[in-house]
Amino acid sequence: GQRYDFFRESRFSRNFLLYLSNEKTNDLMITFPNAKINLGLNIIEKRPDGYHNLETIFYPIHLQDALEVTRRENNDAPYTLHVKGTAIEGKPEDNLVVRAYELLKKDHDIPPIDIHLFKHIPTGAGLGGGSSDCAFMIKLLNEKFRLALSLEEMEDYAARLGADCAFFIRN
Repeated sequence: GQRYDFFRESRFSRNFLLYLSNEKTNDLMITFPNAKINLGLNIIEKRPDGYHNLETIFYPIHLQDALEVTRRENNDAPYTLHVKGTAIEGKPEDNLVVRAYELLKKDHDIPPIDIHLFKHIPTGAGLGGGSSDCAFMIKLLNEKFRLALSLEEMEDYAARLGADCAFFIRN
């Protein structure tokens, strides 16, 4: 039979991780990365790397993408990325969900996967869509492949990939 496990991912937003398991779903996992807004923004200084140090308050909102991961049936490539919805510029290997997969794969035994990303959060709007997708990918991989990462470890991985990625681990 089919098993459905629903559990609360966040106390501030309505993010759930849906886990379906049977011989046809191939351990399908779907999660819904949410956007955030900045409440106030104070630019402290420009750094030598061209970025800025900021003071802000992030607030999660209910604008969401959908992220689905399944095991690949064959091992001809470590991953495939399928994106629908809002167009994303750039190469697949530069996408933050792929970078999150590659980063965790360096330290953990993670099999080849198919990644399906439905983009609803506008890109480049300061809503954290890519960062959210990245963090939720880390959480999804942690759960799906039983990596047993703590919140702090997931935040560390997320922080390596983007300045606001770690926020979405606990949001």
